[in-house]
This record gives sequence, structure tokens and C-alpha cells, in this order.
Amino acid sequence: MMNEHDAVEILESAERIGVGVWLDGGWGVDALAGRQTRPHNDIDVFIEKRNAGAFTAMITEKGYYEISMEYTTKSHSVWQDSDERIIDLHLFECGVSGTLIFENEVYPSDVFNGKGMIGGVAVNCLTAEAQLLYHQGDYEKDENDAHDVLLLCGIFNFPIPSEYKSKADID
Repeated sequence: MMNEHDAVEILESAERIGVGVWLDGGWGVDALAGRQTRPHNDIDVFIEKRNAGAFTAMITEKGYYEISMEYTTKSHSVWQDSDERIIDLHLFECGVSGTLIFENEVYPSDVFNGKGMIGGVAVNCLTAEAQLLYHQGDYEKDENDAHDVLLLCGIFNFPIPSEYKSKADID
């Protein structure tokens, strides 16, 4: 499990070596909420591709090693340590006109304008709107996805997406 202390340690270590990090996924949602709201198996981070060497050297020094998953690509790798803490690493490039490119998809740079807190530490993350959008779509959702979406909708007064409405009725 990746607890609050572990998450902050990774983020502060990246800051010390001059690598900007933006959170996505469960920790990104919890950062927007300003507190940890559920246990996390991993931490999803976005960094610029040009910083990949420095970041992976830093986490390797901390005992992380790359593992292969069915969804890993050149731009999306997974790193684990002996305590089974996982860093889900996403590499993006800056495109023209301030866009971001991740796995050949182009995104507006403002998806990274989210600001949040983890353990009293200010962090960068995806915006609430981007988090909500990326929790929708064609993939198998679990209870963590439902938790994150319902939390975002409650905090930011977003309408609950239809695919999550049944979870809202139950919870």
C-alpha cells in the first residue's frame, strides 16, 4: 500500500531533484479533497518525458524496480519496491501551443492546473474536471473508481455520471 507518508516522500524527493510531478488517480482525487479518503495501492504520477532518467534514478535509489504489466507502454511504466508500494509512472511531452502529449493523444495543458494537499503538503494534480472525465470511458470500473467519482461530485457539485448513479443510490 502507498500511504500518505510514502506519497509525500516521493513527491518531495522529486521536488529536490527538480522534477515536476502531477498526481492522477486516487491520490490525485484525495489531493483535491485535501485529505486521504481511502487506502491506495499505488500513486499515479505524470512527469515530463525529459525528466524520466532523473526520476527513475531517484526511485531506483529508493529500492523501486520496474515491473511489467499488461498495460505498460513506453510512456506508462510501473515501479514497485520490496514492500509492494507501487508508482504508476506516466511520461508526457509538451506539444505546440501549450498542449500535452501522452500516448499519442493531445490534451490541453490546463488539465494539470489542479492544486491539492497531501499530508499538509501542497501538490500539483489533474483538475477535478479532468479527474472526473478520466474516470469515465471504456474500462472496467471498481469500487475505488466509484468512490473517487462520488467524492469529486460531492465536493465540486458535479452531476454524477450515469455509469456511477447506481453506486450513488447504494452508498
